[in-house]
Amino acid sequence: MKFWKKKDKGPYPRSFARRLTLRIMLTLFCVMSIVSVIIFVIAWLTVYAQAYLLSDRVLQSRCMQIEQTLTEVYVASVNTVPDIENSLSRPDRMAGIMKRIVELNPDVRSCGISFRENYYPQKGRLYCPYAQRGDDDSTVIMKTLGQGDKDYLKAEWFTQALKAKEGYWCKPFFSGKGGKTPQVAYLLPIRDERDSTVAVLGVDVALDKLFAPLARQSDASDFVDGKWSAEDAMYFFAIDSVGTYLRHPDSVRVVKSNFLDLVKRSSVPQDDELGRLMTSGKKGHMVSDDDDNDLVLEGEEVFVSYQPLQHTPWSVALVVPVFFIDLIGYLMGGLMLLFIISGILVVFFAGRRGIKKASQPLRQLAQSADEVAKGNFSAPLPEITTRDEIHQLRDSFENMQQSLTTYVAELRDATAQKAAIESELKVAHDIQMSMLPKTFPPFPERSDVDVYGSLTPAKGVGGDLFDFFIRDEKLVFCIGDVSGKGVPASLYMAVTRSLFRNVGTHETEPDHIVAALNKAQSEGNDTNMFVTIFVGVLDLATGMLHYCNAGHDAPLLIGRDVGALPCDPNLPIGVISDFKFTKQEIAIDRGTTIFLFTDGLNEAEDATHAQFGDMRIWTAARRLMAEGNHQPRSVVDSMTEAVRAFVGDAEQSDDLTMLAIQLN
Repeated sequence: MKFWKKKDKGPYPRSFARRLTLRIMLTLFCVMSIVSVIIFVIAWLTVYAQAYLLSDRVLQSRCMQIEQTLTEVYVASVNTVPDIENSLSRPDRMAGIMKRIVELNPDVRSCGISFRENYYPQKGRLYCPYAQRGDDDSTVIMKTLGQGDKDYLKAEWFTQALKAKEGYWCKPFFSGKGGKTPQVAYLLPIRDERDSTVAVLGVDVALDKLFAPLARQSDASDFVDGKWSAEDAMYFFAIDSVGTYLRHPDSVRVVKSNFLDLVKRSSVPQDDELGRLMTSGKKGHMVSDDDDNDLVLEGEEVFVSYQPLQHTPWSVALVVPVFFIDLIGYLMGGLMLLFIISGILVVFFAGRRGIKKASQPLRQLAQSADEVAKGNFSAPLPEITTRDEIHQLRDSFENMQQSLTTYVAELRDATAQKAAIESELKVAHDIQMSMLPKTFPPFPERSDVDVYGSLTPAKGVGGDLFDFFIRDEKLVFCIGDVSGKGVPASLYMAVTRSLFRNVGTHETEPDHIVAALNKAQSEGNDTNMFVTIFVGVLDLATGMLHYCNAGHDAPLLIGRDVGALPCDPNLPIGVISDFKFTKQEIAIDRGTTIFLFTDGLNEAEDATHAQFGDMRIWTAARRLMAEGNHQPRSVVDSMTEAVRAFVGDAEQSDDLTMLAIQLN
């Protein structure tokens, strides 16, 4: 049985247009299937990336509002202290000052100043002028606390505040009408002329008002009116340094419940980690990973973004249900797949019609074209008698066969040559790197010295070098930079490093080592290449550093301070064979790190050709010194991160070499 109808005397039962259409659509289907999977994954990842960005944006916005309120309360408190301290001899002014604080600061719910016992004998044993905002927020109610049963002298907040050196936010508590309003207070010690703490100023803020901007209630009408947003699927909570809830959608938990107690009862380790990070003041994100480590809160798998509030021991977290993120991912991916499938169908019907119409006179030529497409460039072409575009196409195919044959042969030869060169460069790179120290720490049996270095060539091979070894309880080390880059510089570098090793094993005076290297490199230097080099000899017992600098950048000393090592302006080696190099010496304190580098660091360029510069090196060094983190590896790694962040995607312009030595 035949399922086709033969319309001509051609050798094929099916038309070329149909076969070409099926091939194109099959290829298109395979490609678009792969593309669809990739797009679906990208859509999924994009949703999660947007979740990160959105959560950061929402959380930062809310934190900024809270921090602004806290800052206003802090400023109001601090600015009032001078007025209070100047009025200590006039107790009747205190009530007016408290009232003014409440009137001028709408975020302040109440404030009071509690004096030591019998500080004002005429006022009684306890004296605490207190101002409180009324229920209508427009009136201020004045009271004097401590005259009844409210003895604050033994209260924990009062005794701790008296001992404090500066103001701080206290633990949350309940106050207000009926003792049901959760509040937090900023406590500030008040001192007299003898710098003795005589009173405590407390400025109270209601937690529900402080965190009010975090909550936005939505109802069914929001969906109808189109006002619903992603924030409606999120909720916030805030805790202090011990885990006490400062804010939660369930208001019953505020102050009364503890987040750490909640997660301890959970069997999910991710929850405990979240509590530890938040109470330690960290910032970041936490979400379930691929190892079945699900983050589950309130029985629901969630994504959490958390951030500390500045100048407080509190932390705020934004919680987003994972199912909500997954739902958006499915919707985006499904819509993209729907568009792709629709596009494939449109292409199929339009392409089949167009190909069928355009391919009628190409049946014979198509057979040869298929052979050429398969790589058979010598396939015979049909004879075309007509003198039209079809004949021109046949001639073009013949020319293409000849050109492709020649091109493929040339490309094969060029590829083989390139592969050989790349293989040789790889071997040269491995040989060059093997000449440099690569085991760190290099002297694990010694505790009096720590060394770390790195070299990153700009090309496959480079012209920088560094080396070190211990001889007679002295650390002999060097760092150098050969003029130029690539293979010539790498050969010159290898010779210089070998000469340093040979000379250094017999000579410990740095100027003699440099002079010997200079003499050897100057002889027969037809290429006019030179090397800037710094050679040092560190006496590990006494801490005395003897050194000679030949045109190299001065090293930095990072210890109690950051400073450049004084260096004489000697010429690089390889320029004048009988040049007299000077030797210098300096005592190195224990714990000081000697940081040496080549100009690939300070002359590193970003995309705009701006250089990294010495100022950024000094800034990074001072930051490490201030953090007490100037061990050799930390110094090199920090400098590497700093220069990479500065350079960005720009191509590396020069070899980058760093060496750090710390005398312990």
